[in-house]
Amino acid sequence: MSSPLKFSDLVAEARSRVREIRPTELAAELAATPGAKLIDTREESEFAAGHLKGAEHIGKGVIERDIETKYPDRSTPLYLYCGGGSRSALAADNLKRMGYDKVVNVDGGWRALKDLLPVE
Repeated sequence: MSSPLKFSDLVAEARSRVREIRPTELAAELAATPGAKLIDTREESEFAAGHLKGAEHIGKGVIERDIETKYPDRSTPLYLYCGGGSRSALAADNLKRMGYDKVVNVDGGWRALKDLLPVE
């Protein structure tokens, strides 16, 4: 029997299956991708304390439940971020499994992005 996985193992597996970009690449990617949606997967309290301008909040705990209602077109480009890139990697992996084929995780997340892009 194999050993139980740790959080870091789950994140590493998810990252191996999703496309990731660096925080410095996000602005150019959003500008070059028609219809791109920026999704903050952090907790509601984290989002309320500050988030990227134009980001929509869909927390990691509910994203799989709510995504089909908000974005029924599975080809919608979705750019996900969280505090550092781990929670959003897990969410991105699940969305890929659900058939969303243009999901991107922003590695480094809010900690890096808040110093690079406009925030609210």
